[in-house]
Amino acid sequence: MENQKVINRNLVIVGAILIQLALGAIYAWSVFTPSLTAGGWSKANTQIVFSVGLASFAVFMVFAGKKLECWGPQKLTFLGGIVLGLGYLLAGLIGGTDFWALLILIGLIGGAGIGFAYVVPIAVGMRWFPDKKGMITGLAVAGFGFGAMLWVKLAGSWGHLIDNIGLSSTFTIYGVAFVAMVIIGGLWMKFPPEGWKPKGYKENKTASANVSDAVNITSNKMLTKVQFYLIFLTFVVSAGAGLMSIGLMKLYPMEALTANGLSTAEASAIAGTAMAVFFSLANGLGRIIWGILSDKLGRKLSIILMTAIQGVTVILFTYMAGNEVLLYLGATLIGFNFGGNFALFPTITADTFGAKNVGQNYPFVFLAYGVGGILGPVLGGRMGDMGNFHLAFTISGIAVLIGTALIILVKPAKGN
Repeated sequence: MENQKVINRNLVIVGAILIQLALGAIYAWSVFTPSLTAGGWSKANTQIVFSVGLASFAVFMVFAGKKLECWGPQKLTFLGGIVLGLGYLLAGLIGGTDFWALLILIGLIGGAGIGFAYVVPIAVGMRWFPDKKGMITGLAVAGFGFGAMLWVKLAGSWGHLIDNIGLSSTFTIYGVAFVAMVIIGGLWMKFPPEGWKPKGYKENKTASANVSDAVNITSNKMLTKVQFYLIFLTFVVSAGAGLMSIGLMKLYPMEALTANGLSTAEASAIAGTAMAVFFSLANGLGRIIWGILSDKLGRKLSIILMTAIQGVTVILFTYMAGNEVLLYLGATLIGFNFGGNFALFPTITADTFGAKNVGQNYPFVFLAYGVGGILGPVLGGRMGDMGNFHLAFTISGIAVLIGTALIILVKPAKGN
């Protein structure tokens, strides 16, 4: 099976990145929040829409995982792109500022579209690159992180879309772009032939220390394993801290910087750069670099290092947000480690429970992202309305360090 004619597997990487660039739109939400709060929205309401989007993303991803083999990766990708684009397109057409409309169209429907498509590049990529699971997963999801920078900058300092054409038209343009990008990328979302392996393939025993290629634990059995719950809880706190930081990366530094004497315009520019450049670039790079490192170090050690660094950084962020240089450093570290979640948790799922079923198993693990997406941003929003961002970051950082202890307890899974 090694030498049979198949498509160039590098095209799968191209398609995956293109898809994920569009799906990363959910991280661009913070660029819209200043306009919405200026229009009368509470800080908590902006985070509720964000949280619903994250939860919808995670829930519909479980459904997509179950349908992956039946419907095929290409159909799921096309469906995801159409649903995501339709949510933003309708949000723009009806006005773009009503809370309930955006909650349903961008939060619920947009999140569902992301959930349908997100698992596909990961599952397809691992089938085409069994020799480099960490690297391919990192590359496949890197676009999701870089997408935040693209959409934030187009709406803000690059394209000035919000200033020039308003929120509604920006949502409309984004909806059309999302559909086009996901459908084009989806053209290469196909599984390799059954039994295909790349030429010269040999299992990397260091990176795959938890499981052999022969182990394939089903979702039902995985849910009975303690390893699942340890991985799940670690992902909850790690994702929750990062998602809270994303939701507040514009609002909180603006508040801290103005308290230190900067004008609103200066604070807005610095906070925008922290989110759109430092956080976003590090978010994308973290997915790739942590993925590559995990092929060498193993997934478990990589997650231990990632969460330990993240927990300390999040705790210290309240002392960093009011200083431009330290803000950029904090945003970079949080973004880099947050991005690592999306390379390391799919691969530790594959290594622990088997690569063949990762398309069905990882969505259940990924529900942790939805739980973290509710707990983290809502905690940040509520604490923000109470004027106590410091406590929110401290709680989140300590929780991530607890996650570090949990992942240390993960042992190899056994059985099929």
